[in-house]
Amino acid sequence: MSRLFPRLADHKPALARVERRLFLRQGLSLGALTLLTGCDLSQGDAVDRVLWAMSRWNDRVQAALFDPNKLAPTYKASAITKPFPFNAYYPESEVRTVDADAWRLRLSGLVADKRPWSLAQLRTLPQASQITRHVCVEGWSAIGQWSGVPFRMFLQRIGADTRARYVDFHCFDDYHTSIDMATALHPQTILALDYGDSPLPPKYGAPLKLRVPTKLGFKNPKYIAAITVTNDYPGGYWEDQGYNWFSGS
Repeated sequence: MSRLFPRLADHKPALARVERRLFLRQGLSLGALTLLTGCDLSQGDAVDRVLWAMSRWNDRVQAALFDPNKLAPTYKASAITKPFPFNAYYPESEVRTVDADAWRLRLSGLVADKRPWSLAQLRTLPQASQITRHVCVEGWSAIGQWSGVPFRMFLQRIGADTRARYVDFHCFDDYHTSIDMATALHPQTILALDYGDSPLPPKYGAPLKLRVPTKLGFKNPKYIAAITVTNDYPGGYWEDQGYNWFSGS
């Protein structure tokens, strides 16, 4: 062990990538350290390939363990965090807005009916409400109340191929992410239109946000502009930078 620590200390950048990509800053496992100490850490590309391979393996394990019928905890209104924090890859002063009346949700990929949807049309569908916990990869959490269209119902309504592997989301703030189909069909996954008793305000994702209480916060895209159902791996803004793709909470 005495030879191990000096060598690891010389390669802090590589270990930082391991923490970020494999464990979302929750620390290194003995298995990861064992694997890395068998690598030449001076070869950045080789280390990156190992990290990506382990991250994909981690995705497969999480997907195998995911129970599509297990519900995330729900809370009473008295537990809601006030104010609910703003979170994005930019400061709140840079939040973008759109004309809600002119906004349309674009659909593509393995979908039978690709006609765009307006907010008014989405509000004609049955709505569901939840008080659930948002868990951020940065280490904080908050409880909020979201209401909107059950995503499973929406996918069925547009004739989406629910045998497809992924659902991809692109947002008008240039963010994008994707989720697995099992999570898309989970009973608590909703297209959120409201926060509390009011339409989503800009800082919480107006006009449309995906609320997925079984995923970490960065898998809950705001400002949704387009949805694609696909069998091709879509990645995501943070996922393409090394964060674990599945990222269950």
